[in-house]
Amino acid sequence: MKIESYVKQRWQFFLSNWRVRRSEENRHWLRRHRLACAFLTVATVAIAFGDTWLYTCGFEGCPSPEVIQAYQPPEGSRVLDRTGRLIARLEYVRRVNVPLSRVPPFVRDAFIATEDRRFYHHNGLDWRAVLRATARNVTAFGVREGFSTITMQVARNSFGHGHLGERTLSRKLLDLRVARLLERNLSKDEILALYLNVIYLGNGTYGVEAASRDLFGKPVSRLTLAQGAMLAALPKGPSVYTPRHDPERARERRDLVLSLMAREGYISRARAAAASRDPVDVEVDDWRPTTTTSWVIGAARALMDSALGPHADQDGDVTIYTTIDIRAQNAAERAVRDQAAAIDREVRYGSESANEQVEGALVALDPRTGDIRAMVGGRRYEPGAFNRAVAARRQPGSAFKPFVYAAALGAGYTPASLVDDEPVEVQQEGRVWTPANFGNEYSGRITMRHAIERSSNVAAVRFGHSVGERRIVSLAHASGITSPLAPLPSISLGALEVTPLELVAAYAPFANGGDRITPRLVRRIVGTGGKELWSSTPAPPVPAVDSRDVFQLTSMLRSVVDQGTGHEVRMLGARGPIAGKTGTTNNGADVWFVGYTPSLVAGVWFGFDTPRTLGTDATGGRLAAPAWAEFYDRGWPQGARDTAWLPPAGLVSRVIDADNGLLATSWCPETQVEWFKAGTEPTMFCPDHVGPSFGARIIGAIRQIFHF
Repeated sequence: MKIESYVKQRWQFFLSNWRVRRSEENRHWLRRHRLACAFLTVATVAIAFGDTWLYTCGFEGCPSPEVIQAYQPPEGSRVLDRTGRLIARLEYVRRVNVPLSRVPPFVRDAFIATEDRRFYHHNGLDWRAVLRATARNVTAFGVREGFSTITMQVARNSFGHGHLGERTLSRKLLDLRVARLLERNLSKDEILALYLNVIYLGNGTYGVEAASRDLFGKPVSRLTLAQGAMLAALPKGPSVYTPRHDPERARERRDLVLSLMAREGYISRARAAAASRDPVDVEVDDWRPTTTTSWVIGAARALMDSALGPHADQDGDVTIYTTIDIRAQNAAERAVRDQAAAIDREVRYGSESANEQVEGALVALDPRTGDIRAMVGGRRYEPGAFNRAVAARRQPGSAFKPFVYAAALGAGYTPASLVDDEPVEVQQEGRVWTPANFGNEYSGRITMRHAIERSSNVAAVRFGHSVGERRIVSLAHASGITSPLAPLPSISLGALEVTPLELVAAYAPFANGGDRITPRLVRRIVGTGGKELWSSTPAPPVPAVDSRDVFQLTSMLRSVVDQGTGHEVRMLGARGPIAGKTGTTNNGADVWFVGYTPSLVAGVWFGFDTPRTLGTDATGGRLAAPAWAEFYDRGWPQGARDTAWLPPAGLVSRVIDADNGLLATSWCPETQVEWFKAGTEPTMFCPDHVGPSFGARIIGAIRQIFHF
């Protein structure tokens, strides 16, 4: 019994331990099974994610076939004028793209022999090169040789998405993926052409054309074999093998390229040996692409950033089609620069303390559409420079008077209305204000035409006060002045602040028959592949001023140019129908001339950025009008062919005495053809100039007969 009991106990103990061990083994197995499943799941997800990541070219996405086929290496976004002529580039890029046909065959062969000798025989990845590079790197216990093909280099340099500096495995895989897409969508010659334009070749130059000009001072099409081999020697180490820094090392690398070309059968060994004897001569001066600085650049860039955002051109060049006329722009920049320098010399001659330069601005636009033809914001353009044409707020002085006279014409006055050109006192802001004429010269009672012709201050104040300053403010705003205007008597003399652009735009209704226009600088913006990113059309004109008032005003402003304060324009040779007005502030700190023709309205301003006098005899006619005339002569030759404005319906003409505004007789010494709204024309003949009496006529006849 004891034995049976002992055996039974031991059996139960064994079964109990076995169950425990089995249970623990099961638990361990389950744990290992779960871990294995989790690992396999993670691995599967990682592989799937990696495959998707690679297939879609990372987070940036693969370039589409359309993008690949349309891609052009960036040379810098272009700004074009209204006829498609290049004005300037938005940024500085030392690259000049050339078609493959302009690259000599031996230059192409040099790069292929050196960088990818099986280029025409692989599909983006050269497996032989991979195996060779792997074997050499393993035996060298390090990275001694790469296996990037020309196609992979194009992928990295053209579609690298900002990873150009990376040399990781993931970057290589992405390059390979894009390379396969390139091979699928481009021919070998197209890939090679891209490569020869995107490859970095040192000293800030990209592509064989820029590097050829930089190193040898000539285009790639004129290179010798030795020089072509020198270019092909650079991609491995542009700063190491440049002949400017180490001619001997550069020679060795060049000769290696020549030997590789001979080995691949591109040239004979004799030709390679002959080329290796050529000296390594380079240009002394670095090459820089031809760049044009223009005030249009900053304005166009600002508009593009506003329309598309500040990074609109980060993935390629854009083309900005402007309304600018390149001939007018060049003439405008020259006119402002030359005249500002001339005024500067005059001011400095009379003042030893003048340290600040005289500045200037010019705006010209088409009065029919608002398209800006020229814009100059100062003497010299620099990136980020203050553009006075659109941002400087200055007093226009007498250049504002046309709005006063337009309001007066709208209130019923005529160009023949008389006004006292004598000192006047008016109340302004609780005190007496006494405006004065320039030089304190007065003419007595004169017509409106003579008042504006002579730029009489007191006459303008009298007319302005008569029609009401609020009416003047309303008309100026309707015409295009956007700045706030206070309805004070001093507004008649331009005691307000405006920008050159808004003043010129507000003159447009005088030139186009009465319609307000909206200035426009950019017509459209086009991205890579010709995709239109943004466009504009001229804003529809808005009626602002009665066409009859406009014609009467223009007639008077033509007198300003023909024989008034703006006569300097004619003296300097400007021809054709021109109307305009000079402007000078009281202390001579600002001088203006705004003139217009049927096809152009332009305004010029000069002054110091910190307002101070340009001299006691500073006037718009003497200092600003010459720049306008120079611009008009050099930049707008079609203006001389303009047809003069035609009177609109509702106007009648009369020959009047220029002094008193009444109908002229044959005895009036000075007459004027004047236009009136029907019903406002004079009906009385001039009583001041009549023929001699009957007795005087008899005596005169007797004297003639007897010759005494």
